[in-house]
Order: sequence, then C-alpha cells, then structure tokens
Amino acid sequence: MKKVLWFRRDLRVDDSMLLATEGEVLPIFIFDTNILNILEKDDKRVSFIFEQVIKLKAELRALGLDLAIFYGTPLEVFTYFKALGFGEVYASVDYDSYARKRDEEIAELLSFHPLHDCYLFEPMEVLKKDGTPYLVFTPYYRACKELYTKFYVLDYKRGEQSLSTFDYSVLWSIQDGVRTALPLTLDALGFEYRNVALLSPQKVLETFAPKIDNYAINRDFLDIDATSHLSVHLRFGTISIREVVRFLVHLKAQGHETEPFFRQLIFREFYAYLLYHFPKLAWENYKYNPPTSNDTEAYKRFINAQTGYPLVDAAVMELLTTGVMHNRARMVVGSFFTKHLMLPWQQGEAFFAKHLLDYDASANVLSWQWCAGTGIDPQPYFRIFNPYSQSLKFDKEARYIKRFLPQLQSIPAALLHKEAYLMTQDIAGYPRPIIGHDSARKRFLSCFA
Repeated sequence: MKKVLWFRRDLRVDDSMLLATEGEVLPIFIFDTNILNILEKDDKRVSFIFEQVIKLKAELRALGLDLAIFYGTPLEVFTYFKALGFGEVYASVDYDSYARKRDEEIAELLSFHPLHDCYLFEPMEVLKKDGTPYLVFTPYYRACKELYTKFYVLDYKRGEQSLSTFDYSVLWSIQDGVRTALPLTLDALGFEYRNVALLSPQKVLETFAPKIDNYAINRDFLDIDATSHLSVHLRFGTISIREVVRFLVHLKAQGHETEPFFRQLIFREFYAYLLYHFPKLAWENYKYNPPTSNDTEAYKRFINAQTGYPLVDAAVMELLTTGVMHNRARMVVGSFFTKHLMLPWQQGEAFFAKHLLDYDASANVLSWQWCAGTGIDPQPYFRIFNPYSQSLKFDKEARYIKRFLPQLQSIPAALLHKEAYLMTQDIAGYPRPIIGHDSARKRFLSCFA
C-alpha cells in the first residue's frame, strides 16, 4: 500500500523516523491554512519554514526521493489523497490541542501511524508507580534518567523506499476540493520574505561545545552569549533531539560538564508531557485563579516596550526585532506581566506566540503558568521578580539593555538599575516607570490578604 510521509516538526533527512519507513512513499509537507490564515504576512517563521522545506526537498532529491508541497487544510489534502488511493499516513506526533484534533481527523480518513520523533520519551513511558503522571519536575527528571538507555538515542537509518509517481515541481493548492498548481514561492503563499539568519544546527552544536562547561554559570547572564541557540532547530526538527543527546554523550566522555544542559532538555520534555496529560493547561489555570486586571493601556505599553522598566522593555524589543528572547529575560518579563501589571498570563502567552521564532505551545504555556504561579509545578504566587535587581545581577553594565534600547545609550549603567533615578528623570524617547516596584508588589500581594 502506498504511504504518505508527512513532514511536520521533523524537517531533516538525517536521523529521521519518517525515512526509516519502507515501501512506496510520497513525502509531503503541508502549509496549513488553518495556521497561516491567522499570521501576519511578514511573519519571520513562515520565511524560515519555507527555506527549510525547500532545503529538505533538495536533500530528499539527492537521496532519490522528493517532496510534494501543498497549501490548504490537512483535512482537504488527505481527502484528496484518499481519492487517489493512498491508505496510510506516517507522521511525527505533537501534543498541543490543535495538533491532536488535526491528527484525529486524519485518522478517520486514512490509517494513521504516529511516530514519536520530537522527544526522547513518550508521555505514557514516564509514570509514577501508581500509573499517574508526575506533577513535579525533579522526580520526573530522576525517572527519565533511570529510564534512559542508548536505545533512546539510536540513529535512525533510511529504509528501503521507492518514490510514488507524482508532480513534485509545483505548489499544490487544495481549496474547497479544487486542486490548483501554483509557483513554488513564498509569494504564492501570500507571505513576504524576511531574512532569518540562523546557523545550521550542526554549526550551532559546534559553536556551543566550547561553552558547555560554563553553561550553568553563564546561561543567565544577558550580555553573555552562553546559551545553545538550538530551540528553533528543535522546534522545527532541523536536528533530532537524539543527535543533540548523542552530542552531549560525546562531550561527557571527554570530561565535559553536560548535566545542566541535559536537565534543560528534560524540562522541554516535561512541558510537552504535562500538556499531553493535562491538555486544558493550554488555557486554564491549574493551581488557582490569580487576580487580574483589564488594563488595556498597561498592555499597550508592554507590547510597545514602553513600561519604563529597562530590562523588561529591552526584552520585548529583543523579541520584536529578532524573534528571540533570552530565557532569563522571559522569566522576568512573565513575572512583571502577571504580577506588576496583573494582566492575564494568557495575553502574554498569545503575544509570545505571535512573535517567537521558536514558539512551542507546551513550553510557552507552561512557562507562563510557572511565572504566574498558576501551573502544575509553578513558582509560588508570592515570588515576584524585581526587574531592577535582576538587571543589576545579570546585565550589570547594561549592555543587553542598551543593545535593544539605544535611547538609553548615554545613561550610566548603574542608573538604569535604580528606580529612584528612572522615576524622577525625563529621558528623551523613554517613559518613566508605569508603576513603582514596591507599589506593584504590595498591590498584587494585597489580593491574597
């Protein structure tokens, strides 16, 4: 029976579960209009994905295969495939609510074979002795380490395959049951090109290797390039999680300190695991319902990097201009948004979802719930980050702040960590703080008195 190999979050030919499938195959990628229709036409992620899909197509052709590229809803595309006589589809599964509903619809049309290729462990593999899911990260982490063997990082090799006959030369649009051939361009999708200058995942690993011994010490410092820059590549599967772990195993054998970074990879697993077992976390609070306001002016100032808190505004500008935000900054921003401004975490999550190149529903949702204190394993509600002490500790010379807020270049770094200065001085092109830190803290905590 002819098999459809549906590439989604696995845009690569190396270490690919999809390509280990044997038989007559039709590799495809779908530009899903359910997703594209809600994006801005200059969304950087679409440019990045388009480039990776074209690269994947070339790599498949070098292997004697090819990639058929479609534009439409998955349901319409697979209805078309069913009419052509295809009976099976193989795809790497994802755990967010949209992905699960989408796959359930396709499974009603064709025999659906889910592949667990995005994470090391499947959600039902790591359970407590009573068969229930872990709710706290540390015991989950210990369980993963006990479960881990070399089996989990096997390098998948290509199976014996023949390519199904098809016209691979165009972009196939399927709308309302009508198939139309379009030029294989970003413009045909209705999007504008935006340059996303990222290193290849293998180059990223090579660049990260010399930093790994000091990763635990340096990763929180905003002005030091100490992080891996792998998140976008893991999000879209341009590198497999197994290859990353094999890289760590190799470094560990050479005497390098790899545990702190491995722990972060398991955090990624934990967030996906929680969203699988508790799908309502995507929109519902787990612990409690925090006090929130409907302050549209505060939200407007936040998304325009005009809160008057230099670290917060620099982080927002980093996100808006690069599609990236440093992890330490994400924690400070999340706390500030939900506790200083008392805005619903769901609004902050949606803002990040709109702009993050590495947007991953599970990581984003669970991180915001952690900041708000509402999630399964969150920080306590009374822990409120002080943006001034955070910037003093992790960006003492204000290099990060000034990189993204050039209007503050002439201000001595020491003053950018002091609320008394920012509250009383008029700085050209920059507002005074929207609210004092102590006032915001007392206002939030008073809701629990």
